[in-house]
Parts: sequence; structure tokens; C-alpha cells
Amino acid sequence: MITPYPAIDLKDGACVRLRRGEMADATIYSTDPGAQARAWQDAGFAWLHVVDLNGAFAGRPVNAEAVSAILAHVTIPVQLGGGIRDLAGIEAWLTAGVTRVILGSVAAKNPALVIEACRHFPGRIVVGIDARDGFVATEGWAETSDVSAPELARHFEGAGVSAIIYTDIARDGMLGGLNIPQTVALADSISTPVIASGGVGSLHDLEALRDAGSSRIEGVIIGRALYDGRVDPAAALALLSK
Repeated sequence: MITPYPAIDLKDGACVRLRRGEMADATIYSTDPGAQARAWQDAGFAWLHVVDLNGAFAGRPVNAEAVSAILAHVTIPVQLGGGIRDLAGIEAWLTAGVTRVILGSVAAKNPALVIEACRHFPGRIVVGIDARDGFVATEGWAETSDVSAPELARHFEGAGVSAIIYTDIARDGMLGGLNIPQTVALADSISTPVIASGGVGSLHDLEALRDAGSSRIEGVIIGRALYDGRVDPAAALALLSK
């Protein structure tokens, strides 16, 4: 079974979707994040994936009010990323009701913090690896490093990371399908479960991921395709539960 994660990306307090991570290319889908979160819960989803986009660029939480509204409107678990850079920030959000914190830029720049966070908060740390041409991008995808995605993922083997979210930036928000070969290659090279992200545009894309045959892929993030109605929630849940 693969768990679908509806994406709620927050920009200036609204739920948006970007294309290839470009903040200037944002489509607003809802100005009420709490209501949107409740809608995804009511549709049957078991998790929510929330990202503070402004926070990812600023290096600190920016959409705290919107995140708090989401937490107040749902009972299903929420994983949150964007601008969380230290243990105090991690602890604050976990205490506020977030189930798992996603560490992205800081995982590439300060991997020791991720390992320490896993010790302090076992089972509650996710690493977000966003790749451009196979190399890790940071700071809201504004910077690209010389570290490959598999290299970074292997660094956290045995650390206690609960999952790795792998996003192909070139496909994100483009509805052209996931980068399944790279996602499967990454998943099969590590023991940590992988959540696929970037490019889901149809049920066919979800079916292709399901049929790829990697037991290490435990989830998939779905964004624009859900908001645009290209993927029906009930159909996605049924397909991925097989």
C-alpha cells in the first residue's frame, strides 16, 4: 500500500501551487487553509503534507497562523516543512500538534542537526530531498549544491529518519508524471522509506508508481492534480490501497 499525501503549500497565508518551485508562478486555490485541510480529511485522506513556502525562502517560519489553523481543523496527522532550522523550532511545532517535521535545506547544510533531532524526537523527523538534475537544491530551491540526492540520503541511514521525501523539481507542479526511475533507484538504494513527490497529474501516474514494484516507496504527495480535479480523491485512495 502507498499512502497519498495531499499537499497544502502556504504562501502569504493562502493555499497555492507553484510550477517548478517558482514563487512568482503561483496559483491560489484557497484563502482558508483550515477549511482546505478539513476538506482533504473529509475526502478520506489519512495524512496531510504542509509546506510553509515563505518560510523555506526566509529560513524561518512565516505562515505560522495558517499552520495553526490547519492543526485546529483536522484530527489526522500533519507533516510540516519550510523554514525549520533548529531543535527549538522542531520542538515548538511538535508541541503545537504537528506529527512529523520535515527538514530540507538544513539536512543538506547541517546533517548533524538531523541526526541529533532524530535522537531527541524519534520517529518524528522526515528529510526532504529536492533535486534539480539529480543534485540537492536548498533554500526554497534557490540554490543547487554539488551533493547528489542518493549521497545525501545514504548519509542518514541508521539515524532514525522516519521517511525521505524525494522531489524532482523540474516536474513539480507540471502534471507530467513522477520521475519514477530516479525515485525507485533512490528507494532501492536505502533502507529508509521514501515518499515520491513532483509531477503527479493523473491516476495513471499513481498506477505507474504503484506498479513500479519498489517496497521502499511508502507514500506519494499529490498537489495540483487534486486541486484541479485531475485526480479524484476516492479513486486515488482505492488505487493506492491495492
